[in-house]
Amino acid sequence: SCSACRMGGGGICLSRVRQICDDVPCPFPGSGVRSSEPDCNGCAQDCFDDFSVESAFLSLDISIGREKAAASSTPSQFHVDLWFYFTVQNWILDFGRPIVMIILPLEWFPLNKPSAGDYFHMAYNVITPFLLLKLMERSPTTLPRSAVYLSIITFVMGASIHLVGDSINHRLILSGYQNHLSVRENPIIKDLKPASLIDSFELLYYYDEHLGHCMWYIPFFLILFLYFTGCFTQAKEEKMPQSGWLLLGPSAVYYWYLVTEGQIFVLYVFTFFAMAATVMRQKRMGFVLDSNGRFLLYSFAITLVLVVVWVVYLWNDAVLRKKYPGIIYVPEPWSYYTLHIKGS
Repeated sequence: SCSACRMGGGGICLSRVRQICDDVPCPFPGSGVRSSEPDCNGCAQDCFDDFSVESAFLSLDISIGREKAAASSTPSQFHVDLWFYFTVQNWILDFGRPIVMIILPLEWFPLNKPSAGDYFHMAYNVITPFLLLKLMERSPTTLPRSAVYLSIITFVMGASIHLVGDSINHRLILSGYQNHLSVRENPIIKDLKPASLIDSFELLYYYDEHLGHCMWYIPFFLILFLYFTGCFTQAKEEKMPQSGWLLLGPSAVYYWYLVTEGQIFVLYVFTFFAMAATVMRQKRMGFVLDSNGRFLLYSFAITLVLVVVWVVYLWNDAVLRKKYPGIIYVPEPWSYYTLHIKGS
């Protein structure tokens, strides 16, 4: 008849607590009395408080478990707005950045001032982290915040390093620099005096194409993978809406550009196979991908096909083979442009 019993199992009965406390020796040394004795009222109260705390945690665990079960069994909503914003800003601010620098008259943006592409890159460095954070907020499960925040910070730093290096590289291209050649083999650089200047340009190339890309793309793919790990549900298998299928092609083509121009094929393949392994593991546990997870997985799968077609098409190009030696041969689109398109 007590209030705890009327909670329907959410609390512990007061009479039961008193009964247990009667059998607990008093913790005060030397007293030799039971907790039910008049001289030990404090002990009985402490005993009751301990059980109240335990009952609170028990109730919290039950409620959290119910919330998790409900979240895993409820169909998720396709984030068409975020995926649309991602696709549009990637195409305009990243893929379209060098195109804008080529199309717009040079007189509008002197070589000693930021170009239109530089402003596009600045906007990308602000908008993309914001969209990634919004994507994390909509994850069906709670993701490790420290990993997300560190990834976002590193992403911004890497993209900013790339902004500076890429801006100078574009001005070198306007002065005759050829992307399909190495730094030391370029006509406008190989005869520089003193020769130590060539080392400075190689350092710039390292910041642009190696360090900047690593600090930019590794956290970017890590964030996408962390989000992907939360895209599983126990509800009925979900299908992508028509809007998702319409965005799939543009999204996959952009990732193709990202993988080839960024020279991150190994990172991309590792992320893709990690996604596939996660799907197989979750499937054995009775979970299936929701519509957002399918959109990411299908985008990466189509990207792999596009990269293979690109490599096969340029497999016998002797000039590009010289610039990209080794087992992994994935030419950059802009190297192909300066070699085969710009001259004509």
